[in-house]
Amino acid sequence: MWFADRLSAAACLIDRLNAALGRAVAWGTVLIVLVQVAVVLMRYALGLGAAWLSETIIYAHAGLFLMAAAWTLQAGGHVRVDIFYAPAAPRTKAMIDLVGALVFLLPFAVALGLLALPYVERSWAVLERSREANGLPLVFLLKSLIPAFAASMALQGIAQAIRAGLALRSPVASTSSVRDATENSGRPP
Repeated sequence: MWFADRLSAAACLIDRLNAALGRAVAWGTVLIVLVQVAVVLMRYALGLGAAWLSETIIYAHAGLFLMAAAWTLQAGGHVRVDIFYAPAAPRTKAMIDLVGALVFLLPFAVALGLLALPYVERSWAVLERSREANGLPLVFLLKSLIPAFAASMALQGIAQAIRAGLALRSPVASTSSVRDATENSGRPP
């Protein structure tokens, strides 16, 4: 029983980590809106343009999507074929979650992380910058978000696999109660 408690605690820790990361980068939406308004006003009211401002929007958008994906997965916000999943019994849902995490999500995250590393290393080696003359000199940092995305998704997949495994192991635990615990783990009591 202590092993199950430790696994559950690890899953909750992963959930809190991804929820904190997701909430932090969610503020990027405010940045995106403010900078986009500034770009539009500068362009159409003042006749000015700045590549670095446009790139800031792109960077913030990419960061938002890459770093909030695991939080979205935790909250059940990714696309799922609900015609099969929604009416399923709790144990069937747990089995689908376990197989999905182990067979699809984790191999994808590992492959993406491993394939992205040389790409990111080359970018860091030359401190890659924008092709635009007045663009942002931070392309290497943007590319670094790809393996970070893979790591956060892999961690969330591990948390889902733990919860699904515990739900399958326990005769009384249901996936919905496990998912409710997950949703509440990122919130303060």
